[in-house]
Amino acid sequence: MDNTKVIKEEKTVAFRERKRILFFGLPFTFTVYTASNVVVTVDTGFFNREENDCYMYKIQDVTLKRSLFERMFGLGTIICYTGDVTNPELVLEHVKHAKEIKEYLLEESEQARLKRRTLNMQNIGAESVEAEEL
Repeated sequence: MDNTKVIKEEKTVAFRERKRILFFGLPFTFTVYTASNVVVTVDTGFFNREENDCYMYKIQDVTLKRSLFERMFGLGTIICYTGDVTNPELVLEHVKHAKEIKEYLLEESEQARLKRRTLNMQNIGAESVEAEEL
């Protein structure tokens, strides 16, 4: 027998929220957002279902946008800027408790990066240095 240990992170769901229609903030859509300590999942569609996942450690920055109508009905749109190939901008549109979800995503993404010991590198000014060398 192989004595290799596989450590699997336990996934605890922190938020499960439906995309809501902007008018009165009613949850009459077929899009469900789920945020756990490991992954953010977006399930869309009724007949043709699509599930899109983004690992928490890939989330680099989070923005909260709230239009006038969203504020009137207690909603918000969260944009996660990720290092994910399929979705560089993961949008959680018209969700309740948007401020709390945004704060959770920021904190958990930082914790996930620390656990995996990953490093975010930003390419600041590299283009200008390469252009000067040519």
